[in-house]
Amino acid sequence: MAKAIMLQGTGSDVGKTVLVAGLCRAAKKRGLKVRPFKPQNMSNNAAVADIPGGSGGGEIGRAQWLQAIACGVAPTIHMNPVLLKPQTDVGAQVVVQGKVFGEARARDYQALKGRLIDAVLDSWATVGEGADLVIVEGAGSPAEINLRSRDIANMGFATRAGVPVILVGDIDRGGVIASIAGTHLILPDDDRRMIVGYLINKFRGDVSLFDDGIEAIEKFTGWRCFGVVPWLKAAARLPSEDSVVLERLASGEKRALKVAVPMLSRIANFDDLDPLKAEPQVEVAFVPPGQRLPEDAGLVVIPGSKSTIGDLVKFRENGWDRDLVAHRKRGGHIVGICGGFQMLGHIVRDPDGIEGSVTETQGLGLLDVETVMEPEKTVRNVSARSVQFDLPLEGYEIHLGRTTGPDTLRPSAVINGIDDGAISADGKVLGTYMHGLFSADAFRAKFLESLGVKGGGIDYRAEVERALDEIAAELETHLDCDAIFGLAR
Repeated sequence: MAKAIMLQGTGSDVGKTVLVAGLCRAAKKRGLKVRPFKPQNMSNNAAVADIPGGSGGGEIGRAQWLQAIACGVAPTIHMNPVLLKPQTDVGAQVVVQGKVFGEARARDYQALKGRLIDAVLDSWATVGEGADLVIVEGAGSPAEINLRSRDIANMGFATRAGVPVILVGDIDRGGVIASIAGTHLILPDDDRRMIVGYLINKFRGDVSLFDDGIEAIEKFTGWRCFGVVPWLKAAARLPSEDSVVLERLASGEKRALKVAVPMLSRIANFDDLDPLKAEPQVEVAFVPPGQRLPEDAGLVVIPGSKSTIGDLVKFRENGWDRDLVAHRKRGGHIVGICGGFQMLGHIVRDPDGIEGSVTETQGLGLLDVETVMEPEKTVRNVSARSVQFDLPLEGYEIHLGRTTGPDTLRPSAVINGIDDGAISADGKVLGTYMHGLFSADAFRAKFLESLGVKGGGIDYRAEVERALDEIAAELETHLDCDAIFGLAR
């Protein structure tokens, strides 16, 4: 079994995902065969990963997909054996080793964890095969001691697998000394012994100003500090893990093309917009509930959704349906991706109640198509070709449902010889089931040109690689990486 080290946080969103990705890239640059692992993730930003020895693909969190890229290896379903995809405020779809296991309300899921630990440990053994080092990411915080008895994501995993833990504190949110000292105070002895030290993340300014803070933490805990990581600007060029980041997104500076993106309540895979955000002439504006879609937007993109019918209802409650019709009348362009494509049709039917109790709702009526939800989920990586511009595309599909209708006779892409998506008669409304549409540099440039904007000149995937390299270099500078990797066991 490979040696391993685990990063756990004093809370959610302390930057563990980026730190693990950066450490993975740093280890790779040292010549180590390194792999990422996250026992349990909760996110509607999913990726398609290989099923070793099988056919097709399975779902994992896009964070582990990114971390696999940092390692220079293909992602597999064992890197994230349990993925929770929230569908309502109290329930989620449970994906185990890449496949849908079922659905569970929050309370039911706690009871289910005992059955999932075997899958977690099985994947753990598989990930470590042939590796020198595995870097593990926790979820939430080990200080949630009310959930400890059935935990599989933090100390429940670390103690079972014998993996030493480094605690990550986020100084940007304030109270970092209390959060680290408080974690030390309330952890049971067996859990506390797993922690070999801590690091501070997201520091702005003169690091020496925190010297007294390090002394205070050592006094309270006895733990060593592995370093203080500054605010990593390159992290903004990486795909975001989950929708919590959208709460902090503001529209950028005014540019030649504004792209409006309604923030659906169950928004999924919104990193589809990242390549557009990287374009110098494009401003991507995520529009929160309660705000109008901006009238000066030249393009509206309706992103994926984990709950198409539920988000259609919310779409109308926000008045975005009226805004979208007005945008269309002004000659604006519209793109719907996956669930967003389904919403653009006349009707969405869910006869088996897969998404919930509402089994049918009217769509936005901007494409002459309709969708029927079906139990079989499509999960696959794809290579395709744009019908509009006869250019190659590459991405993935994760969706339920089948969409048919007259506008599908004008497909947006051809995938494995099969037509995908639909385009309106005037070419201004496009729908597709393929995520990653805008990642294809040549297509993105041509698409933007059709909207009167100069695009291109950016190799998006190369930008992600450069960002990972920059983050790895920063971590080598500000952390004692020799000690971190040396403590792995």
